[in-house]
Amino acid sequence: MSYPTQVRLIDVGPRDGLQNEKQPVPAAIKIELVQRLQEAGLKEIEVTSFVSPKWVPQMADNAEVMAGIERRADVRYSVLTPNLKGFEAAIATRPDEIVVFGAASEAFSQKNINCSIAESIERFAPVVEAALAAGIAVRGAMSCTVGCPYEGEIAPEQVSYLAGLMKGIGVQRVDVADTIGVGNPLSVRRAIEATLKHYDLEHISGHFHDTYGQALSNTLAAVSVGVWNFQSSVSGLGGCPYAKGATGNVATEDVVFMLHGMGIETGIDLDKLIDAGQFISDSLGRPNGSRVARAVLAKRLG
Repeated sequence: MSYPTQVRLIDVGPRDGLQNEKQPVPAAIKIELVQRLQEAGLKEIEVTSFVSPKWVPQMADNAEVMAGIERRADVRYSVLTPNLKGFEAAIATRPDEIVVFGAASEAFSQKNINCSIAESIERFAPVVEAALAAGIAVRGAMSCTVGCPYEGEIAPEQVSYLAGLMKGIGVQRVDVADTIGVGNPLSVRRAIEATLKHYDLEHISGHFHDTYGQALSNTLAAVSVGVWNFQSSVSGLGGCPYAKGATGNVATEDVVFMLHGMGIETGIDLDKLIDAGQFISDSLGRPNGSRVARAVLAKRLG
């Protein structure tokens, strides 16, 4: 196995991690979280989403958060835009990248956005076209690539189908996401191989939830086939409102600890990252979801 010497992480905590929080999180806290993440060395941060506040009230302060962050030239700031209306609102805030999403499961697509996979991609086509015309990068999140709460196991052919549709409308890179955390190293590898029919390793990232405690082993499986870009969430924040029982994304701290232990560079200062995770955990009044953070914090207390 030849592992990559470097891995780049996209922290999705500010968006994917906070979007389902019941209590409103002040914009100032979100801005501070982004600031702490970039100070820790993160070069890609998913900041917010431009969706209807009726559906995701937590993200109603999207423009305020984007305006409040202290931008760095070497950091890529991405936002989720589900439609043209969202894109038009987003463009005023100057994102570096927009994210569109689709599911590899027909049932999940229907439950999540009330349309088929093919219809969802048709809806995104004008958004992608507008973004590319404006010089904004486009990433496609492919959810449920190994398992679905309604369909069960997802065949690699369905992943390839979705990846092909995304490629067809101009999406530049895609996330292979285990939205409900049911994947294993073999199913994740198959999903990545299916995606490789349409995208090269430079343009594929892994996004694994830890519902069944498999996210790190799935990350390792993806690294072992050469994937070097991953999404994770500081302190393991997040979940999925349409996937019952789905816990947060894999904790960024845990991924960094594993990669550093393997001699793979991330450019991230683990101590500063742990401080960022503890900051948001304290702000939300909940225990830190990262095992590595809990172990290091306990050690610090001596």
